[in-house]
Amino acid sequence: MGERRDKQGAPEQPPAQAQRLTAQFREPPEAFAGCFTSLYHVTLDLPEGAPPVTDYLQPEWANIRFFCGAAPDAAIAASRISGARFVGTGASSLPCRFTLGPVRMWGVGFLPLGWARFFDAEASSCTNLICDGAAHPAFAHFASLTEVLCDPQATLDEQYDALVAALASAMRESRDEPRIARVHAALVGGEHASVTELADSCAMSIRTLERICARYFGFAPKLLMRRQRFMRSLTSFMLQRGRPWTEAMDAHYHDQAQFSREFREFMTMNPSEYAALDHPILTSFMEARARIWGSPAQTLDPPPPPMPPR
Repeated sequence: MGERRDKQGAPEQPPAQAQRLTAQFREPPEAFAGCFTSLYHVTLDLPEGAPPVTDYLQPEWANIRFFCGAAPDAAIAASRISGARFVGTGASSLPCRFTLGPVRMWGVGFLPLGWARFFDAEASSCTNLICDGAAHPAFAHFASLTEVLCDPQATLDEQYDALVAALASAMRESRDEPRIARVHAALVGGEHASVTELADSCAMSIRTLERICARYFGFAPKLLMRRQRFMRSLTSFMLQRGRPWTEAMDAHYHDQAQFSREFREFMTMNPSEYAALDHPILTSFMEARARIWGSPAQTLDPPPPPMPPR
């Protein structure tokens, strides 16, 4: 008999009990406040001989990930990567489809303030990008971490200490930090119905808002507002299994048709198609993140309290 496949053409996943995902979230030192969603370590164990698992990451901020064991096959739209131990991703408005075998992985999720402090490139130049971090100029300055973070003999504490030391040596301040914090807080709050309202609440012109968003957030203000609204709905659905989409929808959606259109734009499939897929990694990770970290997805993590206008 031929290999059974799901509706997306991927091999069907083994039963949920056949795999085990363990996630640890490390609190970054206070010097990094507002830079990261978290510093996290994930272990994925599969039974001997089991096929790799496939899942979809939802839209998120930028990340760097280091893989000890199986390296992922992954794609965001036309951007694809295979076999890289150090993977960099920019801010995304589309899903990342990935296939992964047994692995130990370190990850760092960069909030917009983190992008300002650790990256020289415009965030808008790296959107919906997945790449070999060692070969891409925006991410290559972290490539030296691969040696220790992908060393199976190193302890988690040794790896964490090396990660923190490398981040500390790479960090520098940005003059736009107060503006970044205000925009980020306003986006996560989700209280503004238009770009004009968002700009007013951040005490800046629309043109300045657009510049800040392109440089550090990656996308135009309107798209960022829509992405936040969508992510509130998606995470609500995934954390309450069996809940209808109509109950998970954010209150800012006019009707289910609008939500379905937005879902298709951000996830490249209909809500019913997404709900029918197995999520062997993402659901477990989000549940652990919500339980331990207090937030199921990095796009929902708030910044520190916003600074007053200068």
